Amino acid sequence: MKKAIMLAGLIASTALVSGCSDNEVGDVSLGVFTTKDIKLNTLVDPLVPGVTCHIASIEADLSLADPSDSSISCRQTGEITPEMIAKIDKSKSGEVVFKKSKSIFFKTMKIRRIYDPESETLMYLSYSTKETSGSYKHSLSTVPLWGTKAYVAKDVATPSAQ
Repeated sequence: MKKAIMLAGLIASTALVSGCSDNEVGDVSLGVFTTKDIKLNTLVDPLVPGVTCHIASIEADLSLADPSDSSISCRQTGEITPEMIAKIDKSKSGEVVFKKSKSIFFKTMKIRRIYDPESETLMYLSYSTKETSGSYKHSLSTVPLWGTKAYVAKDVATPSAQ
């Protein structure tokens, strides 16, 4: 009996925590006979505030684990400067800019920013840290620096006239 009460409390607190998000901008019900909703969240990159990402993910109330599926779309919504780009992690694995628990069983949705110096593009990867149905669910969005103050034009050799 005591375990059942603890489990009910855990489920209720999980539902409350998942429903309380200060960056939630949309909530779409998947139907009357389901407890699953598509939650739409907005994320402003903490080091590159000229980039805003919108993340869609499914949340299941009264469940111990949310589905791993998510989608991400990022756009330039403000100025991007060379100083901002100088502050970011430029390693091949980039850095986590957002994470959200999707289960009490150690499943997390993460958003990682990775810089592609060749194309001067910021890549934002949304992924689940737990394998689901034989696959790690993920989604990718890119923000090119072209047209921003952070873009550095490459010298292109022009063919010599003969």
